[in-house]
Amino acid sequence: MTALRPEREDSYGGASYASYGSVPPYEPPIDDETVGLRIPAPAVGSPRSASGASSVSSVTGVAPGGRAARRKAAKRRHGRHGGAPGASRAASEEVRSGAPLSRVEARRQARARKPGAAVVASRAIGEVFITTGVLMLLFVTYQLWWTNVRAHAQADKETSSLQDDWASGRRAPGEFEPGQGFAILHIPSLDVVVPIAEGISNKKVLDRGMVGHYGEGPLKTAMPDAKTGNFALAGHRNTHGEPFRYINKLEQGDAIVVETQDEYYVYKMSSMLPVTAPSNTSVIDPVPKGSGFTAPGRYITLTTCTPEFTSKYRLIVWGKMVEERPRSKGKPDALVE
Repeated sequence: MTALRPEREDSYGGASYASYGSVPPYEPPIDDETVGLRIPAPAVGSPRSASGASSVSSVTGVAPGGRAARRKAAKRRHGRHGGAPGASRAASEEVRSGAPLSRVEARRQARARKPGAAVVASRAIGEVFITTGVLMLLFVTYQLWWTNVRAHAQADKETSSLQDDWASGRRAPGEFEPGQGFAILHIPSLDVVVPIAEGISNKKVLDRGMVGHYGEGPLKTAMPDAKTGNFALAGHRNTHGEPFRYINKLEQGDAIVVETQDEYYVYKMSSMLPVTAPSNTSVIDPVPKGSGFTAPGRYITLTTCTPEFTSKYRLIVWGKMVEERPRSKGKPDALVE
């Protein structure tokens, strides 16, 4: 029969069959670490063990294989990150020794990182050159640009003041002081309109954008209203308004007009001396030497420096008066556009 049934007692003392020759049940070994589920460790040499080791090393960042392998991994890691040789060496020493650098070693490495005397000297020289270059650039800008701006403003102010005085009658004809404007110079072909002041002082006259009349000391020359004589003027060719910069471009017959409170004096350019020494004062004599004039007359002389941006020599331009016109008759033809 296959149905369940109660155990029968045998004929030997009423004991069951299971009581004879029974084996105790199997009990699994107890895990001392945990009673939870876990993956059993794979056998050594299996593919799963290799992949597990690589995954563990990638997570922890420590290469398997003991202390030597860890040192090699540290060296490769510092080299791959582009660390300095000293830093990688220090790191490898720390890894090798397991302790930070000593104070002496740290000082030695700090001294090694400091720039040497040659590097410091080259940096200082470079900074000096850069500073000098900047200062020179500022000076050139001041000389070539700012002095002109300031001088033009001062000359324009003096011209306006002079014309206002003439119109209002506040100044009597011929009354002026050294450094004070008394006439206006016109050079139509060069588009020059600049006040004429008494004297040739740089500070009081020329550096303020005006032209100066040789009217003092041994270089004193005639005024425009003189019956004979040489009316000599000086002006800057470069910087400080540079009113005479282009007088070398004047041609014979070009008009040079001097405007005063009562008269217009019209001169025609006659000759030029391109280069002469600054000590050659004969060019402003009553009959200037080298001008081609041989007899006393009513002349004008313009003097300035040459070559440009230097004061080594002088450039001279001469002219001869061709017309004296009262202001009451209006402007001369040379000033009428």
